[in-house]
Amino acid sequence: MLTSRRSFHGLDAILLTLLLGAAGFVVYRITYHLDYTWNWSVIPQFLFRYDQEEGRWVSNYLIHGLLTTIRLSVWSSILALTLGLFMALARTGRSLYWRMMARTYIELMRNLPPLVIIFLFYFFLANQLIPLLDLDILAGEAAPFWQGVLRFCFGQPEQLSVFLSAVITLAVFESAYVAEILRSGIESIGRSQWDAAQALGLTRGQILRHVILPQAFRRVLPPLAGQMISLIKDSAIVSVISIQELTYQGTQLMASTYLTIEVWLTIAAMYFLLTFPCSLAVDRMDQQLNRTRLRG
Repeated sequence: MLTSRRSFHGLDAILLTLLLGAAGFVVYRITYHLDYTWNWSVIPQFLFRYDQEEGRWVSNYLIHGLLTTIRLSVWSSILALTLGLFMALARTGRSLYWRMMARTYIELMRNLPPLVIIFLFYFFLANQLIPLLDLDILAGEAAPFWQGVLRFCFGQPEQLSVFLSAVITLAVFESAYVAEILRSGIESIGRSQWDAAQALGLTRGQILRHVILPQAFRRVLPPLAGQMISLIKDSAIVSVISIQELTYQGTQLMASTYLTIEVWLTIAAMYFLLTFPCSLAVDRMDQQLNRTRLRG
């Protein structure tokens, strides 16, 4: 065992040396052979700027885009979890009709290109359904307090219908993957759990709520959390329908400043700072659940 550990550490050193050498080569090529004029000094002003009228620092384009990405991710995650749970229950239910409907929905969403789904659902929702609710008009006529609440939760009130269209579109696409993750968790629970709960006189709804779903969620927490983190990154796709999230703002800045590499490296760092803490939190939660399971 000691010999295998020494050889493993030696292999680690070799791989690390190769990675550092590759990174050094990339930096060397970019520094001395790339015909590109670097200008990092202007990037901070796209994050925050000093407002002369208000006399304070305020957020700028990239921070606005980051906040929109966070709002999109939060609301899309909630809706995708809700819709995905419903589809997972339909897939594992007794009704053949609901099983077939859920399977058709899941397979359709999982086997169509995301960009196609985005365009189809967005233009249908934005042009046909959501305008019937007159949400933008209602938001504009709301009291100042409620406009502040809407602005905090959904961004600019006049863009409410567009934002909701993007949220629903993302949730519809991601819920198919969430449904399959939850279905696998539900089906991983042994039949004896169902039989024991039925012997106690619990209804199917009570069994799911008190016995099956708590265990299923614990089992699928890592892949489910990974899908939610993936949703944060997938939210970039709504930039093609002019939702002013982080990627859209980066595209506009790149077109106006021609600082291609600086802008996209900054955006990559912002996405990393958004998703990496989520990954650490999920890992810690998974470890705590494992300790609780071992103590039990």
